[in-house]
Amino acid sequence: MDLKEESILREHIKDHWYYKSKAAALSKCLGGTRSASMLDIGAGSGYFSKYLLNKGYVNSATCVDPNYSKEFATKVNNGVLEYRRTIEKSNAKLVLMMDVIEHVDNDNELIQKYCTMVPHGTTVVISVPAFNFLWSKHDAFLGHKRRYTRRALIKTVETTGLKVTHASYYFGFLLPIVAVTRLWGRYFATTEKSQLQVHHPIVNKILHTICLLELPLFRFNYFAGLSVFCIATKE
Repeated sequence: MDLKEESILREHIKDHWYYKSKAAALSKCLGGTRSASMLDIGAGSGYFSKYLLNKGYVNSATCVDPNYSKEFATKVNNGVLEYRRTIEKSNAKLVLMMDVIEHVDNDNELIQKYCTMVPHGTTVVISVPAFNFLWSKHDAFLGHKRRYTRRALIKTVETTGLKVTHASYYFGFLLPIVAVTRLWGRYFATTEKSQLQVHHPIVNKILHTICLLELPLFRFNYFAGLSVFCIATKE
């Protein structure tokens, strides 16, 4: 999760169309799966951990991020949410890497590092930004190293020894609009900045509704979108 975008959206993040829609896609990935505990790698404020705790998908969550100023634990919906700078071992049956691996030089090394800490049978959900043709000053501002196609993400995950069970694109309905703004920004923007911003409530509602209309097609979208989701298992 991008800390820079969190600092831009601040308290509005919980209602922002992008994060609400991504959380809904995460729910779709998990289906009816429930886990006692989970790891949220590069979690930032723990947005997705809080979401899954509130929805009852997990009983406890550990957010791991080297940027935390301190380590502590708190309660969320009768569950435990823990913030840690580092971790060496976990019994988590679910691992999240939401918009994380595109920030490092060696993406499969990062995946391997944390997946060796969890037991066999653990589910791993990874999301990344899609398509290099969408590269813009938005990516440069956020410190991205690359964007991915569905096939490239599958290949990266499989090289770590995980078994990919599903991968698909999301935010496909918004792709044409965002593509125009990203390409415009690539050539005409004068500064590096994120394109995520706080919108008027009506605009925010419209964008969220568009994404929810796409959600039933999410698992069948092997063609195009702004993000790629991959679900894998440690065998």
